[in-house]
Amino acid sequence: MTLTVKLLLIAALVLGIIVPFGYYLIGEKTKKRYKRAIVTNAFFYFGAFAVAAIMMFGGAPVEAAEGVSEAASNSVGFGYLAAALSTGLSCVGGGIAVASAASAALGAISEDSSALGKSLIFVGLAEGVCLYGLIISFMILGKL
Repeated sequence: MTLTVKLLLIAALVLGIIVPFGYYLIGEKTKKRYKRAIVTNAFFYFGAFAVAAIMMFGGAPVEAAEGVSEAASNSVGFGYLAAALSTGLSCVGGGIAVASAASAALGAISEDSSALGKSLIFVGLAEGVCLYGLIISFMILGKL
């Protein structure tokens, strides 16, 4: 990986953080600033993602040791990808579930305080989805 590609990736990541804050704080005080900040942040995020993908798939494969075949390095890479996806997607799903369950639990507790135990169980079950994804990712990493 060349130095210019590294600098380009670092610049995209830094600009992805600084520029949306500039739109939000310095820009005109309208509702468009929120949309403009989100669109700019998404542009720089996916730009950095594209640069990282080009670096990952564009270069020559790096051999960790003598005699490692390309198929073996691909399987290890896909194993890491599977572990990352299982953790990330389970945490996104758990976050969505906790958002729904916690708001409903707060509404139920505000009406009847005796519903606290039942509602905490549902919130805990929603958080358990994240732990299941993490356990699966540890199992995948253990096989590599």
